[in-house]
Amino acid sequence: MAAEIVNPRSDSGPDDAHNELFDPAFALHRGGKMAIRATVPVRDRDDLSLAYTPGVAKVCSAIAEQPELVHDYTWKSQVVAVVTDGSAVLGLGDIGPEASLPVMEGKAILFKQFGGVDAVPIALDCRGVDEIVDTVARLAPSFGGINLEDISAPRCFEVERKLQERVDIPVFHDDQHGTAVVTLAALRNAAKLTGRALGELRAVISGAGAAGVAIARILVEAGIGDVAVCDRKGIVSADREDLTDVKRDLAGFTNKAGLTGTLAAALDGADVFIGVSGGTVPEEAVATMAKDALIFAMANPTPEIHPDVAHKYAAVVATGRSDYPNQINNVLAFPGIFAGALQVRASRITESMKLAAAEALAAVVADELSAECVIPSPFDERVAPAVTAAVAAAARAAGVARR
Repeated sequence: MAAEIVNPRSDSGPDDAHNELFDPAFALHRGGKMAIRATVPVRDRDDLSLAYTPGVAKVCSAIAEQPELVHDYTWKSQVVAVVTDGSAVLGLGDIGPEASLPVMEGKAILFKQFGGVDAVPIALDCRGVDEIVDTVARLAPSFGGINLEDISAPRCFEVERKLQERVDIPVFHDDQHGTAVVTLAALRNAAKLTGRALGELRAVISGAGAAGVAIARILVEAGIGDVAVCDRKGIVSADREDLTDVKRDLAGFTNKAGLTGTLAAALDGADVFIGVSGGTVPEEAVATMAKDALIFAMANPTPEIHPDVAHKYAAVVATGRSDYPNQINNVLAFPGIFAGALQVRASRITESMKLAAAEALAAVVADELSAECVIPSPFDERVAPAVTAAVAAAARAAGVARR
């Protein structure tokens, strides 16, 4: 009712295609998916004098004298800003800041539901790297962490790097690192299930955008035998003259075998396929993969390799979809990662913290492994506590914890 008062209907008649009578998605989203509520009562004059003036002035003065008290006497250490410019939203592409808000609200409620972390959606009407960085850096005093979301590559890499240099709170681009953490966790278990170590595997990643680059980096950090990354023009290799700075760096730490050519050429004899690109991989290319292949075809809604095809050649199949087993879902990672970082007031999220998150996530189902269970369900209540504890411990070990 309150939502209708502040947000009156803009759809007009029973024939409107957006009427929630015809589409439950619109009914669910009417008025937005989240709200702010007080954690203290304001029932009478005494409550008001404590929650606001004059009582609040004492707290403000104390924080002015000892700035670190802001973590104890405000919500700063419990809240994350979910920031986007609307340039790469889901599979919809560049739809702008306003149209991105339903996704950012959704991300915020997932933070709360799965990690107990409060989050605020912030959609920015600017596109320049420095504009985004300056804007978010100026907002940073209100937050304990920054979750960058749906910012297009290659700008997203520079935004994250520059912003982390400017602020002393964690900055985490979930499209990159959340995907990478969950992928590594699932791959650890899939390798274990098939009796292999990560160091014995050669992987092929289809897609050299934000997710592909981050997955390649974390796999190398974790000790993968080799990994080749492919973009639309083929294998990212040092001999190519058309590489961006990001891809040139990527070529420097991947493809130890020196492969060149197409995705199909890379797949010949490969142990692992990881898809974060869309498109379709021909079945004849899939058939050339090694015995007991591991196929993670994660494009949504249409996987690069349909599960029916993948199962012909693979020992383990994962997708990004919730209607198939082994869903590679970022919600398994980002709530617990931020909860752990906020718990110890970390200044940043390190590579070791991401690796610890992946190991903890994999361990949740280590005793339950099967071809249809190499990664937990997002609704497994063991996930967030395990990831939170692992990240907090790794932050302390890395020297970035402040409590």
